[in-house]
Amino acid sequence: MEARYVALLILVPFVAVFAYATWHEYRRFKHEGRSTYGLTYDPETNTTHVNALPEDEDGFDPRQFNPEDGFGDEAGEDLQARANDTDELNEDDKTQDGRT
Repeated sequence: MEARYVALLILVPFVAVFAYATWHEYRRFKHEGRSTYGLTYDPETNTTHVNALPEDEDGFDPRQFNPEDGFGDEAGEDLQARANDTDELNEDDKTQDGRT
C-alpha cells in the first residue's frame, strides 16, 4: 500500500470527528445563540465537566473549592471520608514497607 493511502486512512477518522463536532456546534449556535463555555461542578457525582455557562454565572474554579464548605449536601462529607480513607491506606502501606 502506498504511503499516501496509509496517511489518508490515518487522517480520515480525525477529519470526520472534527467535521461532526463543527456541525454539531453550528447547529447549537443557530438554535441557542452565542455561548460561553466553562468548568461546571456536579456535587451528586463529585465530577466536573466543560459545559455552556449561563450568562450570569462564572465557571467552577477547583482552586477555590473547599469540601468542608458544604458545597453539596453530602459531597463535602464524602470527599473528606475519601481523603481520610486514602490517608489511612497510605499509612498502612508505609508501615508494611518498613518505612515510617
